[in-house]
Amino acid sequence: MRLLSLISSFFLCFILHAQKQHYQFESIDDNLLKNADAVVRFDEMTINLGSIREIVITRKRIITILNKGGNKHAVAYVGYDDGRKIKDIRMNVYNKEGVEIEQFKKKDFKDFGAVDGGTLYSDSKVKYCPYVPIDYPYTLELTYELSSQNTGEMPPYWSFLDDFSVSTEKSRLVINYKDSSLQPSIKEKNLEGFEITNASSGNSIIYEGNNIPAFKKESLSPSFDKIVPKVLVRPINFSYEGYEASINSWEDLGIWMHDNLLAGRDELPAGTVQLVQNLTKGIEDDLEKARIVFKYVQENTRYISVQVGIGGIQPISAIEVDKVKYGDCKGLSNYTKALLKAVNVESYYVHVEAGNDKVSFEDDFPDLSQGNHVILAIPYNGDYYWLDSTSQIIPFGFIGDFTDDRKVLVIKPDGGELVTTTSYANEQNLQFTKSICSLAADGTLKGQITTVSTGIQYDNKYFLEKQSEENIKRFYKSYWDNVNNLNLTNYEFSNQLDQVKFTEKIDLNAINYASISGSRILFSPNIFNRIRNVPIRYRDRKLPFEVQRGFLDEDQYLIQLPEGYVVEALPDKVQLETKYGTYSINLEAVDGKIKYTRRLLVKQGYYPKENYSEYRDFIKQISKSDTSKIVLKSNI
Repeated sequence: MRLLSLISSFFLCFILHAQKQHYQFESIDDNLLKNADAVVRFDEMTINLGSIREIVITRKRIITILNKGGNKHAVAYVGYDDGRKIKDIRMNVYNKEGVEIEQFKKKDFKDFGAVDGGTLYSDSKVKYCPYVPIDYPYTLELTYELSSQNTGEMPPYWSFLDDFSVSTEKSRLVINYKDSSLQPSIKEKNLEGFEITNASSGNSIIYEGNNIPAFKKESLSPSFDKIVPKVLVRPINFSYEGYEASINSWEDLGIWMHDNLLAGRDELPAGTVQLVQNLTKGIEDDLEKARIVFKYVQENTRYISVQVGIGGIQPISAIEVDKVKYGDCKGLSNYTKALLKAVNVESYYVHVEAGNDKVSFEDDFPDLSQGNHVILAIPYNGDYYWLDSTSQIIPFGFIGDFTDDRKVLVIKPDGGELVTTTSYANEQNLQFTKSICSLAADGTLKGQITTVSTGIQYDNKYFLEKQSEENIKRFYKSYWDNVNNLNLTNYEFSNQLDQVKFTEKIDLNAINYASISGSRILFSPNIFNRIRNVPIRYRDRKLPFEVQRGFLDEDQYLIQLPEGYVVEALPDKVQLETKYGTYSINLEAVDGKIKYTRRLLVKQGYYPKENYSEYRDFIKQISKSDTSKIVLKSNI
């Protein structure tokens, strides 16, 4: 008996010690602290599929926050709605030594509506526990349990790393399914080279990752989604909002969504149908009708953001949106689709993974949960016009860098189809700048600048039209921060929506732009468009690099020299040709004026880490040339 007692005590101490290690800072391996703002000590999600209409998800997550930069990974919240119930949720906080300092139970979590001012989404809520740390490092332990009848809402992936600058001690995904009909499909991504094992057996899928160091975000790093080790998960046979499905292809998924989630939700009141028909009366071209409808939606509705993972994937009916005049991306896109249908213009509902990083749907992995945004596609002359109904100012058919150049799911009556959205490539992203300037003998600069932007460069500028004078002046002082004492004396904007072209006309002056040195004046002729930020140098770069969007800048400046001065030295002509792009400058001194021309093309591309130094050298040469100076000498 004494021996059994000793053995039991030993194992109890061992278990308690193993558990305590998750909370003690000193037990973290040095390799996991390198480049890290936070360390995930333990993260386990267990998904139990009891039937096609029964899913229970439990999670235990322990994370040590090392510094202020890690606080964003400590947010404790869970989204829920009428179909997704939180059965239990708790959070405990531990100090550096692993001693518990605070405890939060379900009653301590606060409920927030996922949407402000939107009664259509009143059932969409977030249970959230705010915590303000008093010292670092500290550790959070979050546990919760969710249950739902919507097995189609199974979490779509499991990442073994949270983000850049976050390492993982142990990460574990367990999926238990009652019988083979409930077995989900799995796709592994980027697992090579990591301590990740697959211990699946019987009716259980089990993946475990251990001791995965943090990725340090490097200059021009690809999006985290492209490099993170993860497992994609999708149900094949599932239920969503009472509709059952069996999905083996994107075509299957499109048919099911069209027939179940979208059917009947594009009906409109007779008065609204009559209104849009009157607006488009006498117009035969479908695209012109669509422009009018799109403008109507922009002028008569407002967008309400519903957090990702909340609010479901079925849109609010067009009748409801028509009544209240607001909606999320699903509701407004479906409403626009209904209005187009009323004037006999065909359009398709589209799921997309939106964001500045281009994330495409997987060709061979038709998943209901892929995508965080909805837009529309209008077929026209063998191509698609893409409409984002959530913006009141975006031009018709322009989607910018939020949904460009990625594979999306176009949902048609006869099935789903993966289609790549519009790509704004290289020369299409043009910024053309022309200026006439004068330089005074005291170094003062006066100038008139006209800039025309298209493509993604348009996307970076057109918001200025709606800004206050204070914000506009602040923008240009930041944009041209190389110009000392910048003073805008006048500005005009022209937003040509039909051509997706934005024109800026700026008048300015700047005291002491040029430097005076005795009888000489020194100044840079590239006044308004310099590359000054050279990518960081790495002795041992770890990641590939990516230029997600190429661009073309063309600059033509005519600079009147001060009376009594002649050119003593001009920068040399430069011509660079590389696989990453091209660059050239040319200067001429003619009749007391300097003609400066510049052309920079940077190409979109994904490159191995070994090419980074070569790319950096290309940008470095441009930066050096862009800041080169002209020397003037007094001839008096």
